[in-house]
Amino acid sequence: MRTISVALVAAIAISQAHAQSLPGGFVYLRDIDPSIIQDIRYASSNNFIGRPLHGYEAAECVVKRDVALRLKAIQQNLAKRKLSLKMYDCYRPRRASVDMLAWARDGKEGSRRFNPSFDKRDLFRLGYIAYYSQHSTGAALDLTLVDLTADNSATFDPTKTYADCTAPVDNRAPEGSIDMGTGYDCTDPKGHTRSSAITPEQRHWRQVLIDAMAKQGFVNYSKEWWHFSLPGAGWPAYDFPITPRRQ
Repeated sequence: MRTISVALVAAIAISQAHAQSLPGGFVYLRDIDPSIIQDIRYASSNNFIGRPLHGYEAAECVVKRDVALRLKAIQQNLAKRKLSLKMYDCYRPRRASVDMLAWARDGKEGSRRFNPSFDKRDLFRLGYIAYYSQHSTGAALDLTLVDLTADNSATFDPTKTYADCTAPVDNRAPEGSIDMGTGYDCTDPKGHTRSSAITPEQRHWRQVLIDAMAKQGFVNYSKEWWHFSLPGAGWPAYDFPITPRRQ
């Protein structure tokens, strides 16, 4: 009996260690709703820097628990319409924002796929990148919509040259999602939520996303159709790395 009790205590301790692997009430979104699609771009080379950002050791969406539960509710409503959320970025370690700042100031001119209209040195000043990002609180998100009835099989090929993020959808890097008029992280006026330079259909889908998120209290950022935050979630900003989720 004592052997069984010791084993049980050990199992509980291991379980608690797994549950407490994230600080501050954070959770892996996959543990709350595995049906939400994830394409965490800053853990890959498919982003404006062209490599994984500091702190992104795994392609996992990490958020505060309340945020995750709200996303789950949104996903359940979207599923009735054969739609799904697709997460591009969730919690962002502070070190990643510092990494972005260093990239913007390094004096090197790289690909203009994500910023066709602006020099990268101006992206902080113009409000496209934030040194103190709400993402680091766990209450800000970058996301889009996926039509589950469509062919979403095309994937990003790092060896291929794509048109910039404002180009027609067939010329841009594949997103595997509904065409919103620009690619994700497109630092261009066309990426502004209320841009008049997009089609009525693209404007419709942006509004569908805004309405779906608003039902759970999320507010859109006017310069980025993909960015939403939860008002009142508050600080502090965190800097723990995003590590692989334990199975």
